[in-house]
Amino acid sequence: MEKAYGLFLKLVDIFNRKTSPGVARLSLARWYNDVEAFGNNEFNKVLETFENHNATIINYFQDRLTNASAESFNAKIKAFRTQFRGVSDIKFFMFRLATLYS
Repeated sequence: MEKAYGLFLKLVDIFNRKTSPGVARLSLARWYNDVEAFGNNEFNKVLETFENHNATIINYFQDRLTNASAESFNAKIKAFRTQFRGVSDIKFFMFRLATLYS
């Protein structure tokens, strides 16, 4: 458990440091090696996700930008939609969204 928590903290540290994409790639590669040496299946799933989205993750280190605002807006739309138990008139729904969130 202590080793898993240490790996988690290393990953958090990589993302909190303001480094260039090249340095981040090297730090992540070292972290991958540590995770593989740890041998836990749950962390291996995290590695697969990182490998599948490697280019996007490295892009984060260029400008430190995320899609958090888009995800937040999507959550607001979902909450608004559930408030009215579905949408029957799409034009009116889009009008309401535009007036509420613009």
